[in-house]
Amino acid sequence: MNLKEQMNLLNIKDVSTPRQAKNGTVVWQLPIRVHTHPSITKFIEVASFKTGYVRNQNSGYSNYQLNKRCESEPQYYPDYKWCETKNMSIKTGKYNMHKTRACVLIPNEKDRLEYLIAYCLKNYYIKHANEVANGEYVSKWQHEWELEKANETYSENTGAMQRIGDLENKLATIQRIADHG
Repeated sequence: MNLKEQMNLLNIKDVSTPRQAKNGTVVWQLPIRVHTHPSITKFIEVASFKTGYVRNQNSGYSNYQLNKRCESEPQYYPDYKWCETKNMSIKTGKYNMHKTRACVLIPNEKDRLEYLIAYCLKNYYIKHANEVANGEYVSKWQHEWELEKANETYSENTGAMQRIGDLENKLATIQRIADHG
């Protein structure tokens, strides 16, 4: 299945502005709502940038990278200590090693889209599977409350059924005594 068919199947839409398109950025809207505030809901958006980054576009001020991370090669910096007599820092002859974690850039647009589809399937479609077909989100607390309520009703019914069962057993015991006695 090609990328366009996958995007159609997942109902992913291109919502890039003309300026974004001119800059080589493509913004994709997923059919999954995100609840940022009790009265505000919007659809999840992810973006592919020609620089090789893929990002979540829902955080407003801090759209975070979705790219995989890797350890950088260690970098070494000279160690310094303060010398009172010279009133300045001098090298100690030692070096400090520093490593960082960097994003693995995806230079090819097709590869970025394949990565985004896989990422979205795992992190949005599967993790948001508790959203019902009409787009309403069922929160964990609400689900647990409704489940507890249903269990209470079931317990009450089960208790009644248990009492009926006990009465039937007593009647059967009385009937046996009457038949044999």
